[in-house]
Amino acid sequence: MGGDPAGDARLVEVVLDPGAGFRRGPDYEHERRIAIHDLLEENVFAPAGGSGGPYRLRIGREEGRLLLDVDDDLGVPQVQAVLPLASLRRILRDYATICESYHEAIRTAPRSRIEAMDMGRRACHNDGAEIIRHELAGTIDIDETTARQLFTLVHALHVRV
Repeated sequence: MGGDPAGDARLVEVVLDPGAGFRRGPDYEHERRIAIHDLLEENVFAPAGGSGGPYRLRIGREEGRLLLDVDDDLGVPQVQAVLPLASLRRILRDYATICESYHEAIRTAPRSRIEAMDMGRRACHNDGAEIIRHELAGTIDIDETTARQLFTLVHALHVRV
């Protein structure tokens, strides 16, 4: 893993580009705030050739891709990574469906079914995180936890894919 062993290879701010056309509304905003908070709590984020951190991330969208603009803590641009949404299309749809079913099942299903659905939900989430790690490889070095949190954020953006 790249970055400073002292822990500066991390995100300290995540901003969503207001012109990116992400869906708005109180429920969506709440999900995004939680996803960003969780991402900032624990992450390893080291752009290739970066300054060592810490970093600020701005997420935008353009033509079916998420644009990840990374600056250092002084605002000096470090890298722009492109995350093609096509690579996440199926997994995001599957994850949304599983989450919907899981939340419905919590009310009435037996515990064993809920546990099985939760395992499926986690596996799908892990698959999405692995796709993100793969897509960012060579541009931004992230650990498994950070990849999972980024997948959660991408899901919370409710990006039409």
